[in-house]
This record gives sequence, C-alpha cells and structure tokens, in this order.
Amino acid sequence: MTSTIPVRRDGRAPAASAPALRRTLTTPRIVFLVVAAAAPMSGVVGSVPLAYAIGNGAGVPATFALAGLVLLCFSVGYAAMSRHVVGAGGFYTYVGQGLGRPPAVAAGLTAVLAYTAAVAGVAGAFGYFAELVSAAHGLPVPWPVWTGGALALTAVMGYRRIDLSARLLAVLMVAEVAVLGLLALAIGVRHGTDTLPVAAFRPETVLAPGLGVALMFALISYVGFEAAALYGEESRDPKRSVPVATYASVVLITVFFALMSWAAVGAVGADRVAETAGRELGDLFFHLSDDYLGTFATGVMQVLLCTSLFGALLGLHTAANRYLFVLGRERVLPGSLARVHPRHGSPHRASAVLSVATAAVCGVFALAGAHPYTNLATTMLALGTVGIVALQAAVAVAVPVFFRGRPEAHWWRTRLAPVLALAGLVGALWLLLDNFALVTGSASPWVNRIPWLVAGAALGGLGRALWLRSRSPEWYRALATVATTATVAATPTVAATPTVAAHAAAAPHATAHVTDED
Repeated sequence: MTSTIPVRRDGRAPAASAPALRRTLTTPRIVFLVVAAAAPMSGVVGSVPLAYAIGNGAGVPATFALAGLVLLCFSVGYAAMSRHVVGAGGFYTYVGQGLGRPPAVAAGLTAVLAYTAAVAGVAGAFGYFAELVSAAHGLPVPWPVWTGGALALTAVMGYRRIDLSARLLAVLMVAEVAVLGLLALAIGVRHGTDTLPVAAFRPETVLAPGLGVALMFALISYVGFEAAALYGEESRDPKRSVPVATYASVVLITVFFALMSWAAVGAVGADRVAETAGRELGDLFFHLSDDYLGTFATGVMQVLLCTSLFGALLGLHTAANRYLFVLGRERVLPGSLARVHPRHGSPHRASAVLSVATAAVCGVFALAGAHPYTNLATTMLALGTVGIVALQAAVAVAVPVFFRGRPEAHWWRTRLAPVLALAGLVGALWLLLDNFALVTGSASPWVNRIPWLVAGAALGGLGRALWLRSRSPEWYRALATVATTATVAATPTVAATPTVAAHAAAAPHATAHVTDED
C-alpha cells in the first residue's frame, strides 16, 4: 500500500516528518484533564443554584442523572469508535471517519469556535470571582488583571509538556472535590438518612415545570468531557485509555454533581430549595459551608472556586489547542499551527495562537466595559455549549455510519446507544437555543443571535473543504485520515506530522501532508 506526498503549487513538497507529540499520558492523567474542564467546584457553586431556582427545584439531582444517562449512551458509541481510530482531532476526526471530509472540516472549525468561546468564557468567570475573593481578603485587584494573569499562566503551561498540566489539574481537582465531599459528609452527619430525600427522584418532582432549563444547566456542566479522544496520540495505550477515560469522566461528573445537588436538597429542604436558591444564588453553597463546616472552610471554598475555574481554563485550553494543531496539520488552517516544540513535544504554536485569541476576546469585552460574568462568561460559555452539543449530535450520527458493514458492529454499542444519544442531544440543543437568552441573561437581539456563529463556522468549513477538493486534491484526500490503534501501538511515537505509513494504514488514498511552511 503506497501513498503520495503532495506537492505544493510552488513545487516544494511538504516535510515528511516533524517532532513528535510525546506519548506521556496515562489513563488517570487523561481523566484529570477531562474532569477538570468540567470545573466541579464552580459547577456546584454557579450552575446548581441556578438549576434549582429557574429549573425544576428539588428535581435537579435526578436531572443530572438523566443528563448522565444521555451522555453515557453517547460515550458507548464514542468509545467503540475510539478503539478503531487514534488521533488528536476529536470531533473533526470522528465526523470525518463517519460522514466524510466536508462535514469533518465543518466540525473542525465549529470545534475551534466552540472551545475558544468556552476558554474565553471561563477566563472571564475566573477574573470575576478572583476579583471578588481578593477584595474580600483586602486585595482589590480588577478582573482584567486576574484574567490576564490566568491566561499568561495557561500559555506557559500550554507551551510545556502536557503531563505537567495533568499533574497540576490533579492537585486542584482533588482539593476542590475533597472540600465539597466534606460538606456533603457534614450534611449527612447532621441529617442522617434525610440527607438524600426520596422526594428528589419522584416523577412529579423531576417532571415539574423547568425540567428543560435544569437539563440545560446540567449539560453545561459536562462541557469538554468528550475531550479524552483528543489525547489519543499522546496516550501510552490509546486503545484502552480513551474509552476508559471517557466512561470514567461521565460517571465521575454525574455521580459528583448528582450527590452534591442531592445533599443540598436535603440540607435546605425539598420544598424550600428553589426559593432559597433563587434568593441566594451563588452564595447558597457558601452559606451551607458556613453552617456545616465553619467560616474557615468557606474561605477555602472561595479560593478553590478560583482554582477550579483555572483548572477548567487550562483543561479547555489544552483541548482547544489540539484542534488548532490538527487543523494546521491537515492544512485546513495555516500549517505553522502544527509545529511541535522540539524539547517539550507540545503543540506550542497552536497554544500561543489560542492564548492570543482568548486574550483578544477578553480584551474587547473589557474595553467595552462589559461585565466579566453576566456578559463575557455567560455569553461565551453558552456559545461554546451550543457548538459542543451540536458536535456531539453529529458524532452520534457518525458512529453507526462508521460501523455500517463492519464485523465489529453491535446492536447496542454502535446502533441503539448512538440513536438514543442523538435523540437526547437534539432535544438538549433545542432547549439551549430556545433558552439562550435565559442563559446569557441578556435581552439584546445581537447577543442572542450569537449561536448563528456556529452555523457560520460550519458553512465556512464546508466551503474550505470544497475549495481544497478543487484546488489541492491531494491535501483534500488526506483530510481526517488517522492512524489505526494497531499502527500507534506498534510505533514508539506518534508523529506530529502523520507519517506516510500511518496514513496508508488508515486509508489507501491517505497522504503525508504536513509542512512547517504556511
């Protein structure tokens, strides 16, 4: 089986090799990268009270369980596909393998938009809460300074080896989960079996008005869980690590949020939790901490809220720059984005570009005098969530198509589970779009038309793919091709520029197509 190295219009052939992304990630490290992006502390403090207040009240714990079931169905097909495909392209690669090259490029550019928006949103939220916490401790520093510092540190971590980021995120995540676990334990000691009231799972409670809004907030808490596939090329054992990390991430996020929201219902009372949350909002869990653990623990929680947001920022940044790296490698975006640091083995150019782009978005909001949380964070996170849920739905379609006619096809893993996931994700997407103004808290028609950017990115991707097909057919044929898991396992490293052999193993028409030149 042979491949052809495409020749550029200037007559120069692309480089056949480049520094490698290092396979340094174990399964636990991938889990930490993924779960940290869900920001357990900030999700509990920020999203759960809103779900109580304007959602279905005491039914929120069951809503998290429902969201987890939908995403677990998605994970079944996603994990099945990950056993056959290895790449750093995530949605881009999976959609390409199932639905073809033009949809793949549309998915890739949509993912860049969605993840960049999510990174900017989390950066704004970090600046806002860091300003509040620092002011409460006698250090009044404006939010742009905090946001700028967080982005600078993220840029440094993105420049260096990814396992360093995984270790930092592990420490931060363990600390925030430990404090919230202590709060749940203290509630349990005081209330006993009443800590987890059965009323929270009764049909009349779960199906109360506001279920759709609560489900929307629940799904926002899972943003980025599917990023395990982005680290396939950097995993020591991708055939095992990616599916295990995907399942583990969904289960951990679901259990954590369901139990914490359930314990809070027990502490406040099922009949009063919606009213109390509507009055206290972001202070709800801090007040619970004051009551059950004391003011010192509350101070620790406030600091960990900021570290949680930084963990989410770093986790989402790491995922987003993998998309830029792969799309540069595939020549959808400038090829210089695919450069890998010769010593750290990191996609440092993609990371730097993402850092600049994120800082520019935050800077525009700051110069406009916009609020870092109610304007920047909510709008950008809502946009990112719309894009990511749309991409998850596209992958749910791609999985059964990919396995059609293959001996590995299975009635549950590759057929029914993806269909159930698709139904849930389409419903969730409709809820997100229908309630977008509620999420952003803005009545501006311009703000609430922002989801059209997702459609614009997808159409731009289709156009870019068709342009490549007509102008550079060799580059086009190499889009969204990947190394098989067998190929990766047989080689000591996965090249940042896919080798001819790796592409040939993935498809007869594959090409080695990356150059360090634009």
